[in-house]
Formats: sequence, structure tokens, C-alpha cells
Amino acid sequence: MVEPDSRTRLGVVAAVAIAAFSGVVTAVAFAPIGWWPLAFLGVLGVLAVQWRARSRRGALTGFVYGLTFFLVLLAWMTVIGMDAWILLSAYCALWNAALGALVAPLSRLRGSVLWIPSAWVVMEALRGRVPLGGFPWGEIAFSQGNSPVGALTGIAGMAGVTFLIVALAVLTVEGIRRRRLLPVSLVSVAVILAIIVIPRPLTVGGEGSTATVAVVQGGTPGTGMDAMSEDRVVLLNHVDQTLRLAAAVDAGTEPRPDFVVWPENGSDIDPFRDPSAAALIDEAVQAIDAPVLVGAVLSTEDPTKVENAGIVWDPVSGPGERYVKMHPVPFGEFLPFRDQLTPLIGRLDRVPRDFVRGAEPGVLTIGGVVVGDAICFEVAYDDVFTSVIAGGAEVITVQTNNATYQGTGQPVQQWDIERLRALNTGRAVVVASTTGISGFIAPDGTVQRQLGEGETGYLVSEVPLSTSQTPASLLGVVPEIAAGLALLIGVGLGAYVRRRRTALERSSAGS
Repeated sequence: MVEPDSRTRLGVVAAVAIAAFSGVVTAVAFAPIGWWPLAFLGVLGVLAVQWRARSRRGALTGFVYGLTFFLVLLAWMTVIGMDAWILLSAYCALWNAALGALVAPLSRLRGSVLWIPSAWVVMEALRGRVPLGGFPWGEIAFSQGNSPVGALTGIAGMAGVTFLIVALAVLTVEGIRRRRLLPVSLVSVAVILAIIVIPRPLTVGGEGSTATVAVVQGGTPGTGMDAMSEDRVVLLNHVDQTLRLAAAVDAGTEPRPDFVVWPENGSDIDPFRDPSAAALIDEAVQAIDAPVLVGAVLSTEDPTKVENAGIVWDPVSGPGERYVKMHPVPFGEFLPFRDQLTPLIGRLDRVPRDFVRGAEPGVLTIGGVVVGDAICFEVAYDDVFTSVIAGGAEVITVQTNNATYQGTGQPVQQWDIERLRALNTGRAVVVASTTGISGFIAPDGTVQRQLGEGETGYLVSEVPLSTSQTPASLLGVVPEIAAGLALLIGVGLGAYVRRRRTALERSSAGS
């Protein structure tokens, strides 16, 4: 009895080690390293150790895989604190544990190439929605910003890309197990080649005209947790850069923009509560003689609540339409269980007020252009983009403040997601950041112009406007719903097979 137990323990240790390594490999597929083919290899590694294992081992290896994956991917969270980094990574890993518990029995069924990728898609969909609005960062699809596979986001969305990568990994595991790797490899190559020839972007409907847009990247007084430590400096920086842009326009060295985009927190003072801040913004807007989309944190009637907003500031009529961020970040922009947690973790006092969740999509009319606005981490939420495209957005703007995470890899990860959003929506994406990365991304995902991290200045570019829709925009959540239905069928089929096997065993024992 000693030898079998010893071999079992060794098997578990080896499986856990492979799962841990696979998590690191998957994370390396994401920016800042961005070796996107490794996403497939990382998924392949963890599936291999879960294949036909018991659910307990599947859960254990899934958790270990998820923990190492998120610890590497979210290393930028150490800026907030080691405890926040570890706790968030461990929480996200629990979703991978649940997935692993399902992979083990589903791998025993025929049709695993459908059931297991569907389970992965459902796991990511749930993690991105619950609880507290979810945390979608780290979807497998987000590693493919520089990959030809990214074109698939315009057809089946992020869920489709995740499904494809996991499906190819499942086919490979089966091919190795059945010694049919060559046919599987040929199928995989054929699929990738087919995706490469997909038009980028693939849209349904007519194209529009163009607009001249400017972005301003003014900089902050610091980075990390002290990025916004000096009041009014960020506002003054963005006013100064806008005045420089206006001077260049007047001199004829830059075209006059139809509108200008400032980043999230481009005004670190509430202009509706501080007349001097409003006067500074007015000065900049009058000088450029074009509407400016101003990012600002606004007070509310409740002194414990604020809004993270983008405000359309017109040179004639002043402030008008606004968008309030729909997905504030838990523990960054609002504190769940504030009364219980603040006495235990004193650092949470640095989030003294909670951001209110916006109720309406960011569909704004700026200089005669219908703009779909998203703020910072919202680039990871599908519903933000499906809602603005449904609302008629001709171009996408992203206002972001990455100063807290400058130099950590987070801005580059976000930039890759923004490139995927261009493909996903068939729209040009205009990004304005306080400290970088700002720039213009064409509807085919290519970068037109860019201001890097730590730079200050402005960019002006002509961007295409579109009223068409990609298949992904038309489908919305349909791929995720289809994956959910497929998973239910797979789980039901697995339960039926187990019951039938048990009944046969009992019948054989009785005879």
C-alpha cells in the first residue's frame, strides 16, 4: 500500500507544478511581454493535467493555475499593496478552480471540444459580472491584441477568441492522447489561416465620413499612489497643453480639430463647485474653439458619493452632455463593506468617498459627431461597447488615468484591449490618458499615432467615422449565452452517463 500512495502524491505534485508553470506561461502571453502564442500553450498545459482527472484534482490544479496566472498578470496591483495584489489574484483563481472541477468530468465525454471551451467562456463571463460588477481583466482573448486571431473579435466577440484558443488546446490534448497530433495540427493551421484572411474590420452596413480629433496628455505631478497629490496641477497641465495646441492651430501647423479629448481626471478639481476651475477650462476651450470632452470627478448632493464623468464642454454654450462611468472599480473607486473593512485595513481610508454607478451608456454628441465614451477599466467590459454602438456611436473615445500604474505594465495591457475593441466594434478608438498611453487606433486595430508613458503633449489626427456594425456588435451576448447552453447540455450529458454507468455496474454486481 505504501508504493501506490507514494506514486499518487508524486502525481499530484507534478500536476500542481505543471499547472503553476502553465499559469505563468499564459500570463507571459499578455503585455508587457506579449508573446501571444503562449496563451495556447498555457491553456494546453493546465488542461493536460486536468484531463480525465477527478474533480478535486481539477479544482486544485485550476486554482494553482489561476493563482500564478493572476499574480503575474496583475503584478501592477502591488502599487496598491501586496495584500490587495494577493487577495485579488486568489479571488480570481477561485473561478479557475471551479472551471477545473468541471473540466475533469467533461473531458471524459465525447464532444469535449465543445463542452470545455464553453465552460471556459462561461467562467470568464461570470467572473466579469459577479459579484460587485465583476472583474473581467485577464480574459484569454485580451492576450491577442497583436495576434491575427484578434480579427475574430469582430465576428464572435471576445468570447469567440477565448473559445477558439481553448478549443485548439482541447483538440491538441485529444490528439496527443490518441496519437493523432498531425491531423489536429493541420486543422489548427487551417483555422488560423482562415481567420487571417477575415476582412479587418468586418462590418455590416455603410461607412461614414471622417472627423479631425485631438487628444491631450498633460501629465500628473507624480505616479503611483501619489499621482494626484497636488491639487489643480493636473488641470493646469491639460489647460497648458490645450493652449499650446490652439497656438499651433492658429499658426497653421496643426489642423483645427472638430473636438478634443482630455483624459479621465483631466480636471482634478470639480468645475461645478470651483468657479476658478471652470474659468480655466473655459479659457482652454475658447482658445481651441472646439468642444472638449473633459474628464473630471464631480461631487454629488451626497457628500459621501462622487461621479467619474466625461463632460462635453462647448466653446459657446459651456458644459453640456455628460457620461458617468457605469463600472466603477471595487476597492479602487468604491468600497464594498466599508464599515466592516476600514477598521481592519487602514489604507482603505485613501478611498474616502464612493463613486456612483452611471445609469446611461456613454453616447455623446460632440462637434456634430456621435461619440461612444468609455472610462479607464471599462475597456474590459463588453456591455459598455455594445451599448454605445447600439446608440449610434461613430467613433469610440477612452478617457483614462493610468498615472497610478505608470511603468508597471498595466497601461500596455489596457492598450492591447483597446486595439481589440477597435476590431470588435469596427470603430476608430481615440485614447486620452493623463500619463500615457494616448493615441489613435484604426478600425483594423493598427496604431496610427501614439504618445507613450511619461510623455506630455497633444496629437491631432483624422479618424474615420462609421455607422456600420460588426457581427459581434449585432450578436452582443449571444455567444456567451450559446456557451452557457452548451455547458448545461454537457453537464447534463455527463450526469446521464454517470448514472447509466452506475446502473450497469450495479446490474453486473447483482447478476
